[in-house]
Amino acid sequence: MNMNVELDIKSYIHPQSDLTAQEKSGPMIMTHGEGVYVFDDKGYKYLDSVAGLWCVTLGYDNQALKDAATNQMNQLPYFQTFANKSNNPTIELAAKLLEVAPGPMSKVIFQNSGSEAIDTAIKLVWYYQNARGKTAKKKIIGRHGSYHGTTVAAASLTGLPTMHSQFDLPIEGIIHTDNPNYYRFANVGETEADFSSRCIENLENQILNEGPQTIAAFFAEPVMGTGGVIVPPKTYFEKLQSVLKKYDILLVVDEVICGFGRTGNYWGSQTYNIKPDMITCAKGLSSAYLPISALLVSDDIYQAMKEGSDKVGIFGHGYTYSGHPACAAVALETLKQYEKLNTLDNIKAVAPGFQNGLRQYLNHPLVGDVRGVGLMGSIELVKDKKTKEGFDPSLMIGRKVEEFALRYGLILRALGNILVFAPPFIIKDHEIDKIIEIIGLALDETLAWHDNLA
Repeated sequence: MNMNVELDIKSYIHPQSDLTAQEKSGPMIMTHGEGVYVFDDKGYKYLDSVAGLWCVTLGYDNQALKDAATNQMNQLPYFQTFANKSNNPTIELAAKLLEVAPGPMSKVIFQNSGSEAIDTAIKLVWYYQNARGKTAKKKIIGRHGSYHGTTVAAASLTGLPTMHSQFDLPIEGIIHTDNPNYYRFANVGETEADFSSRCIENLENQILNEGPQTIAAFFAEPVMGTGGVIVPPKTYFEKLQSVLKKYDILLVVDEVICGFGRTGNYWGSQTYNIKPDMITCAKGLSSAYLPISALLVSDDIYQAMKEGSDKVGIFGHGYTYSGHPACAAVALETLKQYEKLNTLDNIKAVAPGFQNGLRQYLNHPLVGDVRGVGLMGSIELVKDKKTKEGFDPSLMIGRKVEEFALRYGLILRALGNILVFAPPFIIKDHEIDKIIEIIGLALDETLAWHDNLA
């Protein structure tokens, strides 16, 4: 066994992993990357169809991003932004984000991860309501099936049971409403618009039952990513925003996965005509080359922050690495690279082939549903196509497809019975074709494996 494999087993806790399996088999160790490909320590080459974790948008060897990090490290590797201190990359990045925002935003605050951005947004929701004198208006609504992060508050907002079980989550004051998964939860014969109406009617009843005076904010991903690439059904966000406005409830849009082009527009908010009060972004903000996230806030939110700050003499929030100059420099260069490389044009050019390619497997015996938009998609595996019955989780059918795909040189991500895909924004048509081809081979091999179990 490779010495580093042994060292990993002895030393490292892998996030979102089967810890017992990790002890038995150890990790897959990657050594370098080129474009949309990564290489392991045995020299094998893999096409990464999930861009790391939805995040390596510009691929693995963008020299401009490496140079931005190196140049900034040589000039000013770190300085804090507390007590009215700043640095040039952070200033310029904040201004650029406000320039490209999907609607009028007032200010930007930086964190290190999407989870931290969500936690910051939750704190600011409470801060805002306190500043308005609405001290009872504190409950926050998320959605079953959503994913917002793994810190205490972000994981509570997340609507996935595995993120709550054993952790004593969710915390008090965070509640959940319907998952807008049309395939799973629509009634027989129900149109997408009717399903949306039912979801929003349930939400309104929930708000009324809780008391509108107690509900502060609603958090939503434009497309629910880790929950299985759940594309909102028709009219969903239109109806949602109407109800939130009716009851004076803030809308915080989690663009951590969808931002910077993933859905085919620069922001998922633009794809679905969403008007947020706050926006979180991360992942594609730096193409994952360095950790950074941002929270964009409306002027109403900012004015409340200023009022609160005036009362106590300080805005009592921040992180040691908020506005880290090297991370900000890489993020600023990432936004420039999106423009220079015309990544939005490339996404729009290759997305139809990607989406159509995935949908060709709707007739496969293992496939119940295929969903997606832009350069994100999913395939849901089912035991019975007519009843939509899923496979027993203990069978780990998704992991089996993942395993076969890996043998053909493709990295995909299995989330239970759902396969998810989110290739880098720079991917080309022939690389899309390779993804689609290997998916077919892996599905066929998994079917044969499953049939042999009988």
